[in-house]
Amino acid sequence: MQALVPDPFTAARPRLFSIAYRMLGTRADAEDVVQDAWLRWHGSDQAAVQSAEAWLVTTVTRLALDRLRAAKTEREAYVGFWLPEPLVELDERTPEALAEQAGELSVAMMWVLERLAPEERAAYLLREMFDQDYADIAKLLDKSEAACRQLVHRASERVQREQPRFAVPREAHLRVLERFVAAARSGARDALQALLAENAELIGDGGGKVPSFGKVLQGAFRIANLVYATFRRHPDAVVYRIATVNGEPGLLRYVDGRLESAQAFVTDGEKIVTIYAIRNPDKLRALAQQP
Repeated sequence: MQALVPDPFTAARPRLFSIAYRMLGTRADAEDVVQDAWLRWHGSDQAAVQSAEAWLVTTVTRLALDRLRAAKTEREAYVGFWLPEPLVELDERTPEALAEQAGELSVAMMWVLERLAPEERAAYLLREMFDQDYADIAKLLDKSEAACRQLVHRASERVQREQPRFAVPREAHLRVLERFVAAARSGARDALQALLAENAELIGDGGGKVPSFGKVLQGAFRIANLVYATFRRHPDAVVYRIATVNGEPGLLRYVDGRLESAQAFVTDGEKIVTIYAIRNPDKLRALAQQP
């Protein structure tokens, strides 16, 4: 029996979505770009295409780059900090599969990528995360190879400077979150503060739809007080659920049965260094519909 040959687009789709999401930071925009690429693929002369995957990667990257350039103006007017729409997994997958996403897809990495210019972001992603040749990147961006090498160099320097440098086993990450949840549920303010690094930071995204800080909240004492205040206001109504948020252990927080935030954490294995709290209801809508 002859094995079925998978459709090139179907085979490449996970990679295409991964590129689009890392470029744009929202599931809906990434899916729109992939769908647009699908339409263009089926409208093209496929027989004349030497490499279907290369054609599709190029098309998705160009579409995402155009959309990101257009979105830059909107994001500059965004109320507060812009964090990515979280990709949350509630099922258990193999540690190997989770490790493939951790770090590269983390909210902390997406936060750094958002600081890059659109072409820097595209060049960095294609080279450092998807191992594209500089010749292909140059053709895609309509620049010289030397210019693309410079784009990647600048982006790499910024990523290395701003990305957290903690290689923490998943089990250690989970242990810290479990202790955090236990302290938050019981209103143990001192225990919460002890779990936070002295210079810990909390970055919140309310999008102007719900209250959120307009600046980074800094310090273990202030962050512990904020979590404690939520406990005091809703002593019997706050529920935490551990989930995989962008490839790493994170939390979903429910208040009165409603998903209030998705939270991603940077930890050194002992203390929490950074909390990214995504509270914008628009970015939680799809997630809130999950069982």
